[in-house]
Amino acid sequence: MVKWRIKSFSGKHVLLLQGPLGPFFRRLGRDLEESGARVSKINFNGGDWLFYPRRSVSYRGRMEDWPNYLAQFLAEQKIDVVLMYGDCRPVHRCVREQAERLGIEVGVFEAGYVRPNYITLERSGINDYSSLPRSAYFYQKQSRREVAKPLPVGDVFWHAALWAILYYLASSLLSPLFPHYQHHRQLTIREAFPWVRGLWRKYYYHVKEREVRGRLEKEYSGRFFLVPLQVYYDSQMRIHSDYADVEAFIRYVVSDFVKNAAAETCLVIKHHPMDRAYRDYTTLCAQLAEHYGIKDRLCYVHDLHLPTAFKHTQGVVVVNSTVGLSAIIDRVPVKVCGRAIYDIPGIAYQGPLSDFWADAPNYRPNKKALQGFHTYLLQRTQLNGSVYKRLSRAASHTGVIWDSPILISNAPEGSTENMRPGELQKLPAKVPSRPVRLRQSTSGHPA
Repeated sequence: MVKWRIKSFSGKHVLLLQGPLGPFFRRLGRDLEESGARVSKINFNGGDWLFYPRRSVSYRGRMEDWPNYLAQFLAEQKIDVVLMYGDCRPVHRCVREQAERLGIEVGVFEAGYVRPNYITLERSGINDYSSLPRSAYFYQKQSRREVAKPLPVGDVFWHAALWAILYYLASSLLSPLFPHYQHHRQLTIREAFPWVRGLWRKYYYHVKEREVRGRLEKEYSGRFFLVPLQVYYDSQMRIHSDYADVEAFIRYVVSDFVKNAAAETCLVIKHHPMDRAYRDYTTLCAQLAEHYGIKDRLCYVHDLHLPTAFKHTQGVVVVNSTVGLSAIIDRVPVKVCGRAIYDIPGIAYQGPLSDFWADAPNYRPNKKALQGFHTYLLQRTQLNGSVYKRLSRAASHTGVIWDSPILISNAPEGSTENMRPGELQKLPAKVPSRPVRLRQSTSGHPA
């Protein structure tokens, strides 16, 4: 699996489909052209057109006719590579089949597997569609290399909010020109307003939950399990898991926790920051706490500094969020309940969730397999940058650093280096000295 660099596209005809909100794909087109590629672009709604109006084609046909249109376009235009953002959007689901039939390469962008300073560009597909090896033994055998430290991306909220408002405004105003388009969520001007609500909630919860954060980091350190949620419309939930929605996942985890976790532990459910504008699960969590009689053991929060939380949690339970990978990199035990690229024996916990509550304090990822996986992931699929704002020091129109140097590491081998594939290291159990009583308000928050 070879990483794509900008010069990889030289001499090729590249087709761009839907990109992220904002001008990233227009800037990508300029990077590609300067590398010697020929670029074509297809737009599907007014938002796409707003950010890529020139030298583009607008598809206004019916969705059921799109696969045939795409096949004809790929053949007639002699496309060599198709690039798109996400592979589960309605207009992207047929791309892999059509491209493979014609021997055309496919590249998929996505928010980085390793955040916050990377974006993903992977061949063929991402997440559960990824072609990354799923063997701990494979990663144990990787040479010891380190990727150069990335440039920090910083806060992207304001950029993302601006692009979202402009995208949905243009999509709403120009919807008569694209009468048959189907988006992966509502595509009206109303979608711009939740971003304002999300901004208000961001600062509201930062202040409101300050006391809870302090207790988790001190009084309850080592006594709680962390459950990071995902965005309600995320394809990870809809396609790469067996849960109908986020609510179903919450119900499942809480029920299993009540049945199998020690009475002195508590459960911390964390809202996804990009979902502040759309969903609030306060009422659901309050109802579950009341139903199971765990008001003092169930905490629902919006604002946590995850790297700090990782230092104090017993373990992390996810569907397949990249937060799970971040936790694993920090050597935190992680149970994956969906399908994820990092759900590999020796890297993520492989037993059932019912056993995880008791086993988590005694397990850590295989150090050598984890190091190999992390390096391989960065080296083959990650680009330093953001899809929402440019890195000022990057010499590209996208603001992405396309060619990151690889440094050879001479660090000493760790004690876990000789483990067999899939083997986990046992650590001393962390036993709470007294019961947890986490006081968290279960009153509803303003929507």
